[in-house]
Amino acid sequence: MTTISTDVRTVLDALGVTPAQTQGGTLKVVSPVDGAVVAAVPETTPAEAATLIGQAHQAYLEWRAVPAPRRGEFVRLLGEELRAAKPALGRLVSLEVGKSPSEGLGEVQEMIDICDFAVGLSRQLYGLVIQSEREDHRLTEQWHPAGVVGVISAFNFPVAVWSWNAALAFVCGDSVVWKPSEKAPLTALAVAAIMARAAQKFGGVPKGLLTMLIGGREVGEALVDDVRVPVVSATGSTRMGRVVGERVARRFGRAILELGGNNASIVTPSADLDLTLRAVAFGAMGTAGQRCTTMRRLIVHESVYDKLVPKLASVYKSISIGNPITSDALVGPLIDGRAYESMQGALAEAKKAGGIVHGGERVDINGPNSFYVRPALVEMPGQVGPVCDETFAPILYVLKYKDLDEAIALHNGVPQGLSSSIFGTDIREIETFLSARGSDCGIANVNMGTSGAEIGGAFGGEKETGGGRESGTDAWKAYMRRQTSAVNYGRKLPLAQGVKFDI
Repeated sequence: MTTISTDVRTVLDALGVTPAQTQGGTLKVVSPVDGAVVAAVPETTPAEAATLIGQAHQAYLEWRAVPAPRRGEFVRLLGEELRAAKPALGRLVSLEVGKSPSEGLGEVQEMIDICDFAVGLSRQLYGLVIQSEREDHRLTEQWHPAGVVGVISAFNFPVAVWSWNAALAFVCGDSVVWKPSEKAPLTALAVAAIMARAAQKFGGVPKGLLTMLIGGREVGEALVDDVRVPVVSATGSTRMGRVVGERVARRFGRAILELGGNNASIVTPSADLDLTLRAVAFGAMGTAGQRCTTMRRLIVHESVYDKLVPKLASVYKSISIGNPITSDALVGPLIDGRAYESMQGALAEAKKAGGIVHGGERVDINGPNSFYVRPALVEMPGQVGPVCDETFAPILYVLKYKDLDEAIALHNGVPQGLSSSIFGTDIREIETFLSARGSDCGIANVNMGTSGAEIGGAFGGEKETGGGRESGTDAWKAYMRRQTSAVNYGRKLPLAQGVKFDI
């Protein structure tokens, strides 16, 4: 066995995932760190999926009757188990998807944070008292659990995205059916083992409260099409979201879609360029450009372009690239060969469109089956060709602008609308960017990059990003159903809008 394979097995043992769960199956799990096959996981068939969704529905029927604060206690225990498992689970994230150790641990911390958030929320699932127009009537709005919540997660945040949905769904009284990325099933199996320990300390939860479907498109379709799953939260590409959204809507279900992000930052004449340089470096190159919030476009004012861009090109040339497990390199591997080919295709298109490419070449680390690349900085003559598309790789397109209206038009002139930012100290420009005629994205930052969202704020975007929101503020309402209730406590029967019906 290779060193990575041995490391994976050691971590899985520590987390409570048995060899039987990771051997002899048809789904080959490949670590991007060295391209080695580290597991072979059994896949769920569509028929098995139907049975498991039935178990999840039964679990919901039982779980909805548990008082919400008590449900919150279960999530609190899950958070405690995640705290204990953080070093091992964080390392498994790095091994399975190639994140740096700090990013792997940071992802588990996100899980812990959302559990803390959800525990408090379990005592705040509030409704409204509405003033009735009818005499001796009480009009209220309340919220009930929605049912089974389907969660489809992507490889780049293999466990955090699940937790954003699941922690809220559990306190809302829902059960969860999780289809993890077929590129990252090991971390999902580990989370299931961690949750089982929390359930044991809680005194038991209904069987099927967390159900897992392992596999590709067929099992995903089984989840998306099942009428017993009223809410489906899907994270991934816009292409995938179009399919999921249409199929869920066809059966009148609700979809929470968190899809592509072609995120941009505007650098104004008043920007602190040293701060900007550091923020852009992490925003564009962190996680090897494989975040939905990765900075993919940089729109720089012509007066500071020549001060910033050469320094940025120098950073791209010198950034450390290497094995995230054995080195402290800032940039690790792409997830697989398809990601590398997509990146090279986009760079070729950019060159044809007149782009000047800095970097982008493959770096020989850990042999031919792993795909390490130098991040690419591409100076573009305009927002053309691949600049309008999201390539899930470390490519940053740089554009020049003359005035803020032009910058905002460039910023908003792409189909996606997830995250955005502006660098500057001119309050008029900053407030314009944050106004209704500024950024059209779900996230708008000032003097920071486009990535690094906190769980306290709702996460998601507009346009082809899908419009869904996860975590934070009132996102809990997406996992519940709203009910308006009127009570007549008088002896008369007044009708709304003054309607008369006397018999």
